Amino acid sequence: MARKPRIEFPGALYLVSNRGNYRREVFGTAAAAQAFETCVTEACAQSGWHLHAWSLLPDQYFLVVGTPRGNLVAGMHWLQGTFAARFNRQVGEQGHLFQSRYQARLVEPGRTLANVVSWVHLAPVRTGLVTLAQLPAFRWGSLRRFLRGEERPMGLGCGEWLGQIRGYRDTPEDWARYGEWLDCLATDVDEQAFAGFAGMERGWAIGSDGWRQGIAQAQAGRLRQQALHGDDLAELREAVWEQAVAKLLERAGKTDADLRRDPRGAEWKLALAETLRRTTTATNPWLGQRLHMGKGSTVSTYLARYRATHSSAL
Repeated sequence: MARKPRIEFPGALYLVSNRGNYRREVFGTAAAAQAFETCVTEACAQSGWHLHAWSLLPDQYFLVVGTPRGNLVAGMHWLQGTFAARFNRQVGEQGHLFQSRYQARLVEPGRTLANVVSWVHLAPVRTGLVTLAQLPAFRWGSLRRFLRGEERPMGLGCGEWLGQIRGYRDTPEDWARYGEWLDCLATDVDEQAFAGFAGMERGWAIGSDGWRQGIAQAQAGRLRQQALHGDDLAELREAVWEQAVAKLLERAGKTDADLRRDPRGAEWKLALAETLRRTTTATNPWLGQRLHMGKGSTVSTYLARYRATHSSAL
């Protein structure tokens, strides 16, 4: 089976992660963790990436990166390949270091990016590696650099996300406030902010529905040209279908409430379903769920009858 293509474009933001093969502790020693940080810094310099945050756990890494050149794949190929070669040479081993392809979720700019960065900063606490009180001193991550005012590696910055959190600025005073804000998130005190953490480990993208649909629409031509696999890219296709539904509802003067209220076989719903089948790759099971028309087999029956008596749809 061919590998799933990555979604790349200039200015894209990503939450990138991977685990050690068989969950081995790749970063279990200070030397290994430092070597990976060095590789990340070199990758940023070579690829022109903007590094927003990172955290290293014994068996896993998290990176939040921006790609002004739209070159995530090339940069990650160099990063993981170079680190694996250096690691194996150091310990005298061979074979795969990471368990699979890295995961890369697109991230919406603005407040969503700030939430993702904070989620990564809290990873050592969330996984039980350190306590909340120990987090500011945690060595293998970007948070310590920010909170303590330490020298930042090349590419690491906060200009695109820090101000999204209560207008914080890059000052010692506001970094102290940011640390307090993380405490609130970790203890679920700030429920509104904490809600933004939902879905960090699922799907192909992290962001609002409108933004996701916009990305999906921009990728629509690419999706039609390639055989795609996997839940993440299936979700991307569904976002394209969702955008088509919204346009057709607006054209028909209908709403989601009408979809829920009107009968499964309502004439206007059949016309909408027929148009979607004719102009998109939407499946009958998806249409049945989204348009409140029942099972996929029921939609198929409805559409067969509709086509027999109608020559055109919406």
